[in-house]
Formats: sequence, C-alpha cells, structure tokens
Amino acid sequence: MNALPMEQPVALEDTRAVEAFLLREARLLDNECWDEWLQSLSETIHYWMPGIENRRREDKSGPYRLEHMAFFDDGMRDLQRRVARFKQPSAWAENPPTRNVHLISNIEVFAGEQEGEFIAFSCFMNIRSRGLDESHQLVGRREDVLRREADGLKLLKRKILIPNAMLLCKNINTFL
Repeated sequence: MNALPMEQPVALEDTRAVEAFLLREARLLDNECWDEWLQSLSETIHYWMPGIENRRREDKSGPYRLEHMAFFDDGMRDLQRRVARFKQPSAWAENPPTRNVHLISNIEVFAGEQEGEFIAFSCFMNIRSRGLDESHQLVGRREDVLRREADGLKLLKRKILIPNAMLLCKNINTFL
C-alpha cells in the first residue's frame, strides 16, 4: 500500500465519509467500545505494524518488509482474541484500565484499486496513561484501505508506520 502513481481524487462526500469513519473509530477505541470497533472491520482485515529497521539510504531494501518482524500482523481472528483478552477479569495489565486518547490528522483520501474502495493516508498520536504518573505516546502514519460493504464502510487493510526503531514503552496493548 504505497502511494499510487496516479492518486485519483474522490468526491467530497466520499472524503467526508472516510474522515468520519476514522474519527468515529478513534472515539470507539478511546471509549473501549471494542465490539463496535470490530464491527467496523472487514472480515478479511489485515492489520499490520511492521518493525522498523535503521538502514542507510543506499540500502534499497527499505526500513521494513512483510517477511520481517512486526508488532502486529493480525487478521480478524487475532483482533477478536485481543479484544476478548482485554475483557477478561484476569487481564491484570488492564486493571485499572489504560486511558487512551487517539488523535487523527492529515487525512487524505483517494480512490482505491477496486470500485467502492478508498485509500486513506493519515497521521496519528496515541496518548496512553496508566496509574498516577505513567504516560506514553505513540505517533506515526497510517495507510488504510476502506471498502464499501453491504452495511457501510469497513476497514480492509491498515499499515501502521512508526518512526521509532525501538519502542520506549513497556507494551502496546492498544489499537492504533
């Protein structure tokens, strides 16, 4: 999912629908409405956050590859398991719960490869707070593919790119 050679603009109402989808998604995640969030995903979702490798500019293999390490490389079943784990009373790492704020910006929407698909580029900041004084921020870019399905827009693919080659927080028990 890299930038298309010919970025095809979409109608303003389609751009607004995709923006509204992404902003609603952030609110659902902040409010721990995980079941509603899962319903906004396509059954064939690919949710991917590759690990970033520091490479010299001359190294044309790039900072990440599909076959290398990933923080997330999930389909629907994996995401459902993560949500189920969050809900368990034994999820001690989330009791008391982490407080999240997702900020989404720089949204650009283009026509996808298939009819009814959209490519959305955005930036995010996820601020997580636990206990009295533990706070972490994750920032990065997302490349999403959304598709119109029978019951509305669904997230089909998400690639999450963070600038960090090493995470400075204890965990990433959140959705980005």
